[in-house]
Amino acid sequence: MEQMKGVDWTVIVLTCQYKDSVQAFQRELEVRQKREQIPAGTLLLAVEDPQMRVGSGGATLNALLVAAEHLSARAGFTVVTSDVLHSAWILILHMGRDFPFDDCGRAFTCLPVENSEAPVEALVCNLDCLLDIMTHRLGPGSPPGVWVCSTDMLLSVPPNPGICWDGFQGARVIAFPGSPAYVLNHGIYLTDSQDFVLDIYYKGTEVEIRRCIRSDGLVPLVSGVVFFSVETAEHLLATHVSPPLDACTYMGLDSGAQPVQLSLFFDILLCMARNVSKEDFLAGRPPEMGQSDLDVAGYLQSARAQLWKELREQPLTMVYVPDGSYSYMASSASEFLHSFTLPGVPRAQIVHSQVEEPQLLGAGSSVISCLLEGPVHLGAGSVLQHCHLQGPIHIGTGCFVSSLDTAQSKALWGLELRDLVLQGHHVRLPGSLGRAFTLVGRLDSWERRGSGTYLNMSWSEFFKKTGIRDWDLWDPDTPHMERCLLSARLFPVLHPFKGCGPKDVLWMLDPQADGGKALRAWRASWRLSWEQLQPHLDRGVTLASRRNLFFLQALSKARHVLEAQRDLSLRPLIRAAVYEGCPGTLLAMLDQVAAGAKDPGVAARALACVADVLGCMAEGQGGLRSGPAANPEWMRPFSYLECGDLVAGVEALAQERDKWLNRPALLVRAARHYEGAGQILIRQAVMTAQHFVSREPVEWPAPGQWVVAECPARVDFSGGWSDTPPLAYELGGAVLGLAVQVDGRRPIGARACRIQEPELRLAVGSRQNEMAVKIVCRSLEDLQDYCQPHAPGALLKAAFICAGIVHIHSELPLREQLLHTFGGGFELHTWSELPHGSGLGTSSILAGAALAALQRAAGWAVGTEALIHAVLHLEQVLTTGGGWQDQVGGLMPGIKVGRSQAQLPLKVEVEEITMPEGFVQKLNDHLLLVYTGKTRLARNLLQDVLRSWYARLPAVVQNAHSLVRQTEECIEAFRQGNLPRLGQYLTSYWEQKKLMAPGCEPLAVRQMMDVLAPHVHGQSLAGAGGGGFLYLLTKEPRQKEALEAVLAKTEGLGKYSIHLVEVDTQGLNLQLLESETSP
Repeated sequence: MEQMKGVDWTVIVLTCQYKDSVQAFQRELEVRQKREQIPAGTLLLAVEDPQMRVGSGGATLNALLVAAEHLSARAGFTVVTSDVLHSAWILILHMGRDFPFDDCGRAFTCLPVENSEAPVEALVCNLDCLLDIMTHRLGPGSPPGVWVCSTDMLLSVPPNPGICWDGFQGARVIAFPGSPAYVLNHGIYLTDSQDFVLDIYYKGTEVEIRRCIRSDGLVPLVSGVVFFSVETAEHLLATHVSPPLDACTYMGLDSGAQPVQLSLFFDILLCMARNVSKEDFLAGRPPEMGQSDLDVAGYLQSARAQLWKELREQPLTMVYVPDGSYSYMASSASEFLHSFTLPGVPRAQIVHSQVEEPQLLGAGSSVISCLLEGPVHLGAGSVLQHCHLQGPIHIGTGCFVSSLDTAQSKALWGLELRDLVLQGHHVRLPGSLGRAFTLVGRLDSWERRGSGTYLNMSWSEFFKKTGIRDWDLWDPDTPHMERCLLSARLFPVLHPFKGCGPKDVLWMLDPQADGGKALRAWRASWRLSWEQLQPHLDRGVTLASRRNLFFLQALSKARHVLEAQRDLSLRPLIRAAVYEGCPGTLLAMLDQVAAGAKDPGVAARALACVADVLGCMAEGQGGLRSGPAANPEWMRPFSYLECGDLVAGVEALAQERDKWLNRPALLVRAARHYEGAGQILIRQAVMTAQHFVSREPVEWPAPGQWVVAECPARVDFSGGWSDTPPLAYELGGAVLGLAVQVDGRRPIGARACRIQEPELRLAVGSRQNEMAVKIVCRSLEDLQDYCQPHAPGALLKAAFICAGIVHIHSELPLREQLLHTFGGGFELHTWSELPHGSGLGTSSILAGAALAALQRAAGWAVGTEALIHAVLHLEQVLTTGGGWQDQVGGLMPGIKVGRSQAQLPLKVEVEEITMPEGFVQKLNDHLLLVYTGKTRLARNLLQDVLRSWYARLPAVVQNAHSLVRQTEECIEAFRQGNLPRLGQYLTSYWEQKKLMAPGCEPLAVRQMMDVLAPHVHGQSLAGAGGGGFLYLLTKEPRQKEALEAVLAKTEGLGKYSIHLVEVDTQGLNLQLLESETSP
């Protein structure tokens, strides 16, 4: 359904005829407000009709009075005043009459519709569709006033129906096209050329229908949708104090007035129709009034006289929606089934349901909010709704089965239903709550008049077949014309010695099977007719039961999604569970999945979902989702996970979680720690890259002899983010990168040497010693902050640990470890000539350089591919996370693509790209770097991306696949040497990055890119974005000076600079200096 900006309703009123249902329906409105289907500030009112049969007009007047009264009180008035209508948009929704196929009425009849784009997972009821239509299609643009909408029809309205509200006055009806044949049992409008309503016909004659036919050959149907301007609504509201119309409201009822039945269309609106005379109007009678109501005709005439007096001068116009459709939800089972199935479609509709054997569902059948276990056969054109069934069950064609659970499944075993309607009901009788079951035939009529049938046979046939007699069903004094299905006491609601079940009615299909035992039990029971049953239906329990079944099947689906690693977002379900007040069962299921997972990706995703549940429970309060996750209270569960004891870890997490549910701030902090737990599992998965780290012993350099590693930076051309764990091993990554020199230099490097003293000397920052931050580590305690990325020298400390030089958990002191293995200590310097947060892969390349220099100084030779995996390991030890593209881009030479498969252990394979001769030089001439002056750490970006990936947000999943796919296309463009095409991919790549991490494009950078756009084939910020370097593929060669001039003319860009860049064809350069040579 549409989610665009719509009407900001002031009040929504839902009218209902049973007072016991008001609280349940009020809750349904409030849940929809939480789902953001209804604006947050809208006043919601479920209002009971003052009497059972006040009609649609009386219900409208009463609802308008209640809305005005609440608005008046809210505005500080002590009496009802119509002034409050002048700035109000009011929507009145009428529940209408009982519906044979849903205990909660047509409004809450669930449709075979699943809105995959809805932010909250939920069943789609007719009420939801009508709310959407009124809010986003019919209502937008209307002035303040009162919309009235029945809920007894299925509507379809185009996104922009083109309703003009300029100069509008009076009332307006919305009409939809219908065939002349359809309106033989329906209402239609007669209008003039200016769309003023002249008359309203119900079951019109052939002549009347012919008058209404429009140029398209169709007639305008009365649809149940009306709009009253403020002035007209004021006139209508004024009638609530005038007898006998006061009897339509609760105030009149409380004052002892005699009830009056009014029709919205054939009383209130008809008096505004231009061709209707006063005499005809006062003498007329609405179709809602039956023959038995003749005694109140005079009372009604007085009511009509008041309406004529108040409303006659109000203009009534019609809007015809030619592209819309209208279908009344009739009481015919055949029509109902036709509306809810797809005849001719070769498959079944499965909506919000879990079906173990979907191949057993017939073509064109529908399954809505069901859990079907085992073999459940469903015939073509049949509908199952709100059922939890366990097979073997055979339901044939033409059936509607609703509200049965596993306890009733056995009653269906061995039967094959055909052309039947079997429903379970929650019934509240004096002192008890129980179940009742009804069975009728698809062809049975619910009309009071006519011969009637039951179970698709005449009453005489039924009596003969079952042994039931008419006195079993009706009292002797019941007139023959009133002996119909509605009044037949067919349905047991109470047995002397047992509960009710489907067999109480199913026995009638084969009454001879038990020798009359079922008939005797049926006669001994307390039975009600359909119309007697209606006031006893517990709609609150019914809605709660549906909600429980919906979540039961949804949890089954969610478990399958997680365990099968499907790319389906569970966030809508998470929101639904929280908004409906039942997150506990969802958390328990997620705990079970995480604890039982054989794959670390499944467990990590389940923990991420727990974090999402906790974050959702905080309802936007309690602080940012990203934050620290090292509270001591959580260390015990973390330690279990670190040791690989997933079951104990998940259990300990749940125990700790229970202490953090009291308020939003605690919920958010708990969510952070669940994400921290997920990071432990990611780290363990990435650690599998150690399988591909190998080294060979070589001769030790002499003490004091420097090993120097110099590296280029990297520019990512396509596929970034796909290399980031867990995407790298769940989706599979592919990144195309370039090793580049900046202004003719390799900007990143490290040097290491052995020293006599058994200590570690670290220097970080500048290549020149005097500019570096220096640290000396003489004990293991000095290294304990190796896993805190912002601690001084943390990367270098982690490098010593990952290189195996230092064993941080050993009982041997650092001094003894160094002396025993190496006869002394080490000195390690690292540097980068690039600004912090450059986006050129500095930290990972620096880690690779440090490891390469350190390993060689310690007497080991490590290949570049092994080094790539070693950096993955180091960054997990350092707890910065991150992917593999930076070290691939900077340690390997030239232009290449790195790939990892969707599997563990995590292995990165690199392929060099072969290009036309001379293309690298051409690329150098057209490639420039622009330092934007903006820096941003990728840490929060990374957390946001991982959160979105684990939530499997559809846009993120689709974009991740696009990143990998475009990388392969970009490779081909390099092989062809096609600069313009590479520029297109570059620009497209930047759009993909922005989709992956919204907020990574500062305004100043956007301004710079807009200025440069005419001069480039394409451009993108490097790395994760947010600042750092912008790289350009210029249309003309050697454009540094030209673009400096362009940017110099642009205000507000800050401290930027343009740099020359060229592809580096060597990659990591490792050399041993002579002992006397200064590095």
